[in-house]
Amino acid sequence: MSKKPYIIVLGNEKGGTGKSTTAMHVMTALLRLGYKVGSIDIDARQGTLSRYIQNRETFAKNYDIDLPMPLHYRLERSKADSIKAAEAEDQTAFEKAILTLQDCDFIVIDTPGHDLYLSRLAHSYADTLITPLNDSFIDLDVLAHLKSDSLELEKPSIYADWVWEQKKHRAVRDRGSIDWIVLRNRLSHIHAHNKEKMEGVLNTLAKRLAFRQVPGFSERVIFRELFLSGLTLLDLQDVGRPLTLSHVAAKQELRNLMNQIKVAALEEKIKEVL
Repeated sequence: MSKKPYIIVLGNEKGGTGKSTTAMHVMTALLRLGYKVGSIDIDARQGTLSRYIQNRETFAKNYDIDLPMPLHYRLERSKADSIKAAEAEDQTAFEKAILTLQDCDFIVIDTPGHDLYLSRLAHSYADTLITPLNDSFIDLDVLAHLKSDSLELEKPSIYADWVWEQKKHRAVRDRGSIDWIVLRNRLSHIHAHNKEKMEGVLNTLAKRLAFRQVPGFSERVIFRELFLSGLTLLDLQDVGRPLTLSHVAAKQELRNLMNQIKVAALEEKIKEVL
């Protein structure tokens, strides 16, 4: 790994898509691969990722278990009166957070499910942007507006437009690029016509909007249960919980996601550890 941290941003302008859960699992996977990992919670008002990490710290302390932890940074939004002043303060605070975590191999950033200057700024720093998307046409609307009769692209959504804007900002700032992954989450185990249509539409949109579509996590109760203890699928054996077939399948889904983060050194470690 180079000295500059590799930045992974979880972003979607819609809430409830599994950004924080995905962020926590990606971080834990990286930690267990031996990397030094920093995390930034830009969604400070909701603070789901911060609470997840707090729950993890509490569980580890209560049960005297050594769980790998990221270096966490919770970023509060500026309360300045003017938009210009607030954005300047937000940018300074964000750059300070990145500087604080500069010795990390990876920085994982969780963003809110609404438009925010800090969120747009974080997107522009992403090396990999992961957009979890619930497997439904309602959630697909965050990427593009479709014609109801033909499911053809009518126009990109506001979110897709400003991802494109942040790609341009990134290119101007340091000539870097953003690898955009759309992660289909909460997939049903049942083959359905709607699911098939979703896949076809996303394949078309991927070419138009320049993202890569990958399968995410299936709908599993385990993800909701793990939040309260701050655990991930990768921690279950360490805390003495037997793995079910569902857990093994979910770990494979996580492994597939990690394989999509295109860092050569990471790909080699995944083969050895996960």
